[in-house]
Amino acid sequence: MYFKFGVDSFIWAESFSEKDLWVISKAKEMGFEVIDFAISNPYTFPTEAVKKELEKVGIDCVCTTTLTAETNPISPDPEIRKASVAAMKKCIDICNDLGSPILGGVNYAGWGYLTKKPRTDEEWAWAVECMKENTAYAKATGNVTICVECVNRFETHFLNVAEDAVKFCKDVGGDNIKVHLDCFHMNIEEAKFGDAVRTCGKEYLGYVHVNESNRGIPGTGHVPFKEFFQAVHDIGYDGPMVIESFDPNFEELAGNCAIWRKLAPTGEDLARDGLANLKAIAAEM
Repeated sequence: MYFKFGVDSFIWAESFSEKDLWVISKAKEMGFEVIDFAISNPYTFPTEAVKKELEKVGIDCVCTTTLTAETNPISPDPEIRKASVAAMKKCIDICNDLGSPILGGVNYAGWGYLTKKPRTDEEWAWAVECMKENTAYAKATGNVTICVECVNRFETHFLNVAEDAVKFCKDVGGDNIKVHLDCFHMNIEEAKFGDAVRTCGKEYLGYVHVNESNRGIPGTGHVPFKEFFQAVHDIGYDGPMVIESFDPNFEELAGNCAIWRKLAPTGEDLARDGLANLKAIAAEM
């Protein structure tokens, strides 16, 4: 089986800036076909410099983002919800400028925002209202599809499983809102990988992160990649399959993701070895 494998900028940089432009050519040199720009702050992201480097290197890109306590669509504060829409619109602008067809990540709630209670109907309504404004803006300004990432219970109480993410997409409506699946989170929350993929189907699966069960080197843990790849192939998904991990020296990311030890000698080693492992698994199928 052939898949379009990519790598996340988080492998090298916590907050991507002009000093990190070199990772674009490094990603291509390593054999990746796509680079995922993790937009930690849309107001400081070096869009023009990145665009020039992408054109020079010749590699496709997608984008992800994580909203914060200050840009939280499910905050009781209407001003914070308003700020969330403004931040998302800025991310959509970046995607349009870079030619990124996807804006994934925790873009429906503040990442790490936990109320210590189950999701409420009011929070759902707030998130749907904000996302409707975001998808309308994306439709009016370009061709960006917003993909909502189900993440584990320790990072959000809002969307943990594919079933809920599909319901959210349906409530938002439109053809430019889909689901972002990540094998690390699926390993914690989903009963079966194949069932989660089929729950999304071709209509709603919009983006994939192929991470290991411990966020280490893909192919060295207990994520059932063969089952996952078969299901993804069967529904006809042909988008990017991206490796994402973080360095324990990244202060905010390591804290939010609870990474306290090195999972590979370097992030680059994790990406390189993970790519080789995933290609080998795909080649056997």
